[in-house]
Amino acid sequence: MGNWDRFIETFFNAKVMARYWPDIVDGLWVTIGLAASVVVTGLVAGLALALLRSLGWRVVNWGIVLVVDLFRALPPLVIIVLIYFGLPSLDIVPSGFVSTWVSLSLVLMAFSEEIFWAGLTAVAKGQWEAARSTGLGFGQTLLWVVLPQALRITIPPLTNRTIAITKGTALGSVVAVTEILGQASSAVSNSYNPSPLTLGAAAYLVLFIPVVAFGRWVETRFAWRR
Repeated sequence: MGNWDRFIETFFNAKVMARYWPDIVDGLWVTIGLAASVVVTGLVAGLALALLRSLGWRVVNWGIVLVVDLFRALPPLVIIVLIYFGLPSLDIVPSGFVSTWVSLSLVLMAFSEEIFWAGLTAVAKGQWEAARSTGLGFGQTLLWVVLPQALRITIPPLTNRTIAITKGTALGSVVAVTEILGQASSAVSNSYNPSPLTLGAAAYLVLFIPVVAFGRWVETRFAWRR
C-alpha cells in the first residue's frame, strides 16, 4: 500500500464513514441547537447590560464592568468545567448541554456588552440633544434614536464575535455533549480510525460556511455608512 492509499485509508475510509455518518448528523443537530441558544441568550443579555449601563448608575456600572471583565478574561473551557464539575457541590447538577450553553452565553454576553456599549457611546452627542429637544424622554431617545444607530455601528464586530463564540460549541465534548466533535471522537474510539473526524470537519464546514456568508451579507447590508 502506497503512501497515498494509506492516507485515504486513514482519513477517508468509506466503510467507517458510512457506519458513523448518522451519528455525525445527530451531532450536527445538537450543535445547531446549542449554537442558536448561545447566540440568542448571549446577545440579549449583552444588550440588556449595555442598556442598563447607559442609565449611569455608578454602583451598577461597576458591577457590570466587573462581571464583563471577568468573563472576557476566563477561557470558555474553564467556565464550562467550573459549572459542570463545581455546581454539583452546591446540589445543582447541570447537564453537559446546559453547562456549555450557560458558559458560552456568559462569554458572548461579556463581549457583546462591550461592543454594544462602544456603539452607544459612538453615537454623536448631538443626536441625544436633538432628540431631547423634541420632547422625547431619556428612554425614548435611547431606544428610538440612539440604539438603532448604535446597532448599525456594532454589526461588523458583533457578527465576528458571534461566529467565533458559536464555534466554541466543540468544547461541549469535554463534558459529554454529543455535538459534532463529541460524536466524532466517540466514533474514532470505537473504530480505531480517524475518518469520523474528517466527517466532523465536513459537518462544521456545512454548518459554518453559510453562517459566515450570512454574517458577511449582514455586514454589507446593514453596516453603518457616514
